[in-house]
Amino acid sequence: MRIALYQPDIPQNTGTILRMCACLGIAAHIIGPAGFPTSDRAFRRAGMDYLDAVTLLRHDSWSAFEAWRRGEAARLVLFTTAAATSYLEHRFAAADVLLFGRESAGVPHEVHRAADARLAIPMRPGLRSLNVAVAAAMAAGEALRQSGGR
Repeated sequence: MRIALYQPDIPQNTGTILRMCACLGIAAHIIGPAGFPTSDRAFRRAGMDYLDAVTLLRHDSWSAFEAWRRGEAARLVLFTTAAATSYLEHRFAAADVLLFGRESAGVPHEVHRAADARLAIPMRPGLRSLNVAVAAAMAAGEALRQSGGR
């Protein structure tokens, strides 16, 4: 299981997701450019004390990430408020990449088109979205439960 963040723009959310990935043994990918520095030095300066415990891969661009993903033959599962299918109805696999978009703008159409599945977390009508770190934790929990992860 892997989590990928598309051009994240809130460092605190990214830090929370990286900590979750470290604790659950999930690899994390950051697809740039991000809205803040994503070097190891910047994370350590921000107090990210779990950085050595997370497998973190950085991709300079969407095309670089897609080249990596194609090489891995990994299925891309996009979490988006624009999806009609609930994440609870989806069958996850251990090698899936769970993709989350920018907090401020989601992902562009080309990313939507590249996704093998587009999933939503059901919410009450009239509410916009969950915090991305909360959504990532919910998605990771269900995906790990289904795929036999810890």
